[in-house]
Amino acid sequence: MTFSYSQLFDFTNKILQKIGCSEKEAFLATEVLLAADLRGVDSHGVARLSGYIRLWEKGRINPKPNIRIIHETPSTAVVDGDGGLGLVVAPYAMQVAIEKAKNAGTGWVSVKHSNHYGIAGYHAMMALEHDMIGISLTNASPLVSPTFSKERLLGTNPISVAIPADKQPPFVADMATTTAANGKLEILQRKNLDAPLGWVQDKEGNQTTDSNGVKKGGALLPLGGDREHGSHKGYALGAIVDIFSAVLSGANYGPWVPPFVAFLDPDPNPVGEGIGHFFGAMRVDAFRPAEEFKAHMDNWISRFRNAATTPGNEKVLIPGDPERELEKERKINGIPLLKPVVEDLTSLGEKFGVKFN
Repeated sequence: MTFSYSQLFDFTNKILQKIGCSEKEAFLATEVLLAADLRGVDSHGVARLSGYIRLWEKGRINPKPNIRIIHETPSTAVVDGDGGLGLVVAPYAMQVAIEKAKNAGTGWVSVKHSNHYGIAGYHAMMALEHDMIGISLTNASPLVSPTFSKERLLGTNPISVAIPADKQPPFVADMATTTAANGKLEILQRKNLDAPLGWVQDKEGNQTTDSNGVKKGGALLPLGGDREHGSHKGYALGAIVDIFSAVLSGANYGPWVPPFVAFLDPDPNPVGEGIGHFFGAMRVDAFRPAEEFKAHMDNWISRFRNAATTPGNEKVLIPGDPERELEKERKINGIPLLKPVVEDLTSLGEKFGVKFN
């Protein structure tokens, strides 16, 4: 089934206000959440709404947080999210990074006491309109085993970098540090499909194609899948994200990160507060004139677009291309939702007295 952006926006906005979010913060959280659906990252969009509500019901999300800076220098800050929706905490922190970059050339902000913040790319792209490079990292539920381990010690820990151009669209990389994000497994589960080899290992550490393998005690695999295909590099990237997001801010890290799913309780002996994020904003003209840089970014992008292709492929893509094209299409034709998601949202609407469909 397909739904218009405005229909999903109105529903989500009303649900978030029902749990106590202010009009302003419900609007912002809805915008961040639906940015994922527009860009084709369906696993992180409205399909996650009921997950946030379950966390609120468990008392793990504060709908009226006092988000504040608790430590800062001219170019850095630590933000305490006060247990708020990451969808609200993260834009606040990224804006702090942008303001610091305006004054100091670059701004760096680490965050603690937050929750799942949606797609990393939304926050990184906030820097683009200021002729800045944006960087967005977050740690996540411990579902990933380091190379050679069968313990779940890391999250999918995404990295996003957004770089402005001039006439060309911006370069926007947004990726998990695992072979596949957990949300993609959830989509396969809803469709009763197997996972490709290299995504998951079972509880004994053997690779499996069972898309429910993580639910059965297994783990997601770092980018690369196994040592022979470079999983140690994916493991290292995920570890960097975890350290920048949490060890630096005072959030929980590694296996202590609170799980997104409400049926699993956080570790009773946490090492920090909530989930952690890390943001960076770099003013282009702190390095070279912005127009000069953007002209060369156009040249870089054009050269890569025109690269000779391998058999069966029409063109080389620039990071951000597929998401941008899908966003254009979905704004016009609507956002498709799987039947289980529609049923979930309908049930959620009935609970709060908000009509979904």
